[in-house]
Amino acid sequence: MADNNKGADDQNKRQLRATQDAVVHRIVYWVVGIVVALLVVVGFMGIRYVHSSFNAVDPKSSATINVKIPIGSTTKDIAALLAEKKVIKSAMVFDYYVKSKNYTNFQAGDYALKQSMTLRDVIASLRTDDGSVAKPVAHVLVREGVTAETIANSMKKYTKKDPNLTKKSFMRVMKDKKFFKRMQAKYPQLLASAAKAKHVRYQLEGYLFPATYDVTKNMTAEKLVETMVAKTDTVMTPLMSTMKQKQLSVQEVLTLASLVEREGVTNDSRKKIAGVFFNRIDAKMPLQSDLTVMYAMNTHKKHLTNKDTSFKSPYNLYIHAGFGPGPFNQPSAESIQAVLNPSDRQMGYLYFVANMKTGKILFARTLDGQNANIAAIGSDNN
Repeated sequence: MADNNKGADDQNKRQLRATQDAVVHRIVYWVVGIVVALLVVVGFMGIRYVHSSFNAVDPKSSATINVKIPIGSTTKDIAALLAEKKVIKSAMVFDYYVKSKNYTNFQAGDYALKQSMTLRDVIASLRTDDGSVAKPVAHVLVREGVTAETIANSMKKYTKKDPNLTKKSFMRVMKDKKFFKRMQAKYPQLLASAAKAKHVRYQLEGYLFPATYDVTKNMTAEKLVETMVAKTDTVMTPLMSTMKQKQLSVQEVLTLASLVEREGVTNDSRKKIAGVFFNRIDAKMPLQSDLTVMYAMNTHKKHLTNKDTSFKSPYNLYIHAGFGPGPFNQPSAESIQAVLNPSDRQMGYLYFVANMKTGKILFARTLDGQNANIAAIGSDNN
């Protein structure tokens, strides 16, 4: 009887083991099937991704995108730059394809590319010097302290090189509200306070950073101005946290910097003058800079009359306290830094006057002190 029970137990164990093995085999088959299916799906998606990456980003786009390939750029550097500019869909696919073809003879320089170009078209342009390269035909110099209208007047130097660049086309961009909104959407942090400013003559005054800009063939005034705004954004972005700490907007910083630019000579004098302006603002005194009157009147004078300083305009900071509507010119990085790092504020200076011959600037706390300094400067000039 015991032997019969033992045999039955052994048979049950064998059946249980067989059942368990069958279950395990089914689980393994399911897992393997799922893995294979996933691999097939991933492979299919990968093939589609790679295939799509060879196509144009936007086949219908006709806009030209200027891309500068620096000397010494690696394939990965070029791929990342093209992807950032949205000329290609995938930097990884570009990199692998170029390496698989052993393409190494890329040309450094400025290229006029389009989103309607396929990956192979882009690569072909980078490997040749066949006219697709957007070489500069001229160089536009924006000097420190010049107004937007002065820049516009200089366009006549470049019209022969590029008929798109004229005084009229440049000023049209300065007055174009839709263009400003496009720039605001592209550089929201930079232009937020400019968008809110009232009674400004040109919303982008002060945002055309002083530098030398390459002009490529058939470059439009819009593209040139955008390049200038982009440069300003590059300069101002690292300073945003400092401005926030000091509770200053970009518009306020550039406005004071534009005054400091024309009033100061050295970095030391610029910082002191910035200190005077802040002291006057805190005391709710008009800044009384002659530059503001001349900008308001749209003229230049060596000496202002009482009638001039009474000229009715939001820009006239002889009769209006505060920062005014906005910048009066394009300030340099040094003047911007002076506004963010004013000096000698604790001295309480509220006035300054400059010796036009020597460039020496005298500072005073009181009007009597200012008059004494003016007399001293006058005697030095005689």
